[in-house]
Amino acid sequence: MKKIVPVLFLKDKKVYSDKECLTPVAEDMSAVEICLRLEAAGADEFLIVDLSYDDASHDAAISGVREIGRETDLPLNVGGNIKRVEDVKKYLYAGGRRAVLDASVEADTAMLTEVANRFGSEKIGVLVSDENFDTELADLCADSGVSSLFKSDFDGFYANSDFYLTKADINRDYNLCKEELRKQGYEVVSFTSAIAFSDFKLNSDGLIPVIVQDYKTDEVLMLAYMNEEAFDNTLKTGLMTYYSRSRRQQWVKGETSGHYQYVKSLDIDCDNDTLLAKVKQLGAACHTGNYSCFYRNLVSKDYVETNPLKVFKDVMAVIEDRKLHPKEGSYTNYLFDKGIDKILKKCGEEATEIIIAAKNPDPEEIIYEISDFLYHVMVLMSLKGVTWEEITAELAKR
Repeated sequence: MKKIVPVLFLKDKKVYSDKECLTPVAEDMSAVEICLRLEAAGADEFLIVDLSYDDASHDAAISGVREIGRETDLPLNVGGNIKRVEDVKKYLYAGGRRAVLDASVEADTAMLTEVANRFGSEKIGVLVSDENFDTELADLCADSGVSSLFKSDFDGFYANSDFYLTKADINRDYNLCKEELRKQGYEVVSFTSAIAFSDFKLNSDGLIPVIVQDYKTDEVLMLAYMNEEAFDNTLKTGLMTYYSRSRRQQWVKGETSGHYQYVKSLDIDCDNDTLLAKVKQLGAACHTGNYSCFYRNLVSKDYVETNPLKVFKDVMAVIEDRKLHPKEGSYTNYLFDKGIDKILKKCGEEATEIIIAAKNPDPEEIIYEISDFLYHVMVLMSLKGVTWEEITAELAKR
């Protein structure tokens, strides 16, 4: 499977399309905005080259990588300033799927085996060229189990590599590049419908309704309609595109507001007459400014919410509220008042209680103790500014 990988040169929080930093990818866009635009244009992964020049700029680059990793769902390959094993660790901990060593730098190749053994060969990539990828380096990569090779000169593959490095360009449609690769016989990552539009059962207006959900939480965001042109353009661009019944024309969600919807998946129901789209929503889905169009309750009945992420976020919301608005007699506020040492002590005590409960036959006891532990961990998370989204994103990478 061949993957399109735009290269972003990161220096002083700005993104350039060249190592000399002569050409900014976009003057008026942040690194995150640029990556989201490239993701929508069909990119499959990113290679971020850190061009930091001192400790402060290196820390700023690590922070920038972390921010990109939080906002985009595409894998990050990060390199450019690896001088010691600790730098590999920093890139991986910042959200990189792989730390990329440069085969033209002797110090990088010298640590290849060590970092592959320490962090896992699947988390290491090597930037190579025809000149430096000799038999010795090929054997070193093979012995270390490292198979992710990136061609140092752009717009091409290195032999037996799945990564097509190319310059970052927000005006380029990488899906067109994929079409060219497909014509050459390569298998590429793309949206291809398993069912032809002609097999859909359309309504009297020749449209098919689309239910839109948040891909992480499954929250229903909106209902819209597609004709064949909108459906085809959704597959082609990766941006949710609909047909407006009132304006009688196609429209891209977010075209005027910036609240784009990036396609994660499209499913069809058993009758072929309704689509279910799971999307990454930027901003609000509703024109009122609400995240979902379904924000007005008509009737409801009390029930216990058991969606794990929703429960965690709800509990965290209470903890955050206690931190901002202390309440007399609140145990949460007691922990915050006592500080980090008390919170850590409680986390340790609750972890011990889990171990003790696990030795007992009654499963209810361990459920209770794990719940206690998670609550205290969430207090710690709140104190340190860590969110459940960051935790789940990290778990998803493992």
